Amino acid sequence: MNTDAWSPAEIAARVETVGVTKARTDALSLFVLAVLAGAFVSLGALLFTVVMTNPMLGFGVTRLVGGLAFSLGLVLVVVAGAELFTGNNLVAMAWASGRISGRELLRNWLIVYAGNVVGALGTVVLVLLAGTDALGEHDVGRTALAIGHAKADIAPLRAVALGVLCNALVCLAVWLAFGGRSVVDKIVAVAFPVTAFVALGFEHSIANWFFLPYAIGLGADGLVVGALSNLLFVTIGNVLGGTFLVAGIYWIAYLRPGRRADGDPQ
Repeated sequence: MNTDAWSPAEIAARVETVGVTKARTDALSLFVLAVLAGAFVSLGALLFTVVMTNPMLGFGVTRLVGGLAFSLGLVLVVVAGAELFTGNNLVAMAWASGRISGRELLRNWLIVYAGNVVGALGTVVLVLLAGTDALGEHDVGRTALAIGHAKADIAPLRAVALGVLCNALVCLAVWLAFGGRSVVDKIVAVAFPVTAFVALGFEHSIANWFFLPYAIGLGADGLVVGALSNLLFVTIGNVLGGTFLVAGIYWIAYLRPGRRADGDPQ
């Protein structure tokens, strides 16, 4: 049994083929799996919030540990199976190869994004009912409010840039996971890029559908307009980063006309 990682060229071919499958999955299955992904990412975001409460390890180390905690979300998406909008920006490779239509691509993105939002908001409701903000003598709630305010204050252009950088790393995490053959391979592949984007302060649109509504649910004042701005511009940045910096670059390298799936010239 071969236990070596798939090569980059083989990953490109696999991502393209899976992209076709994702684009043609029935709407109900796609939506249900997207709801799960929204919930998974939200659980990672909640764990990040707890870890960032009352830090005692210094700025850098605390951010590193928080990023590792947040990677729970994408680990669950990749290993347990779910549909995450940011990772599904890689479906654009199948579109670039002409194997799916633009309409099929947009259908996938819209259904998955909607499901992710439902999953994130549902998790917000459950977490509010559970009173998780009361942990640490309500310090977790104060941390959640601080995170929400910080995100709502991000200017539009900066939000786009932070979204681009975030989804470049998220899509690279998914890309690396495609290269693994075992569960351990996939977990390790996901952990490093996700830890990096969180530690560096980049912005993930689906995670923000948890962070911002959670802060609003805890009573944060004046957050709605800033939250909507963040969600819009971070989403735009995520699409640009995942589609062009990862899917587009690897499509040019391995799947463009004149190149075989193994990366050798035709």
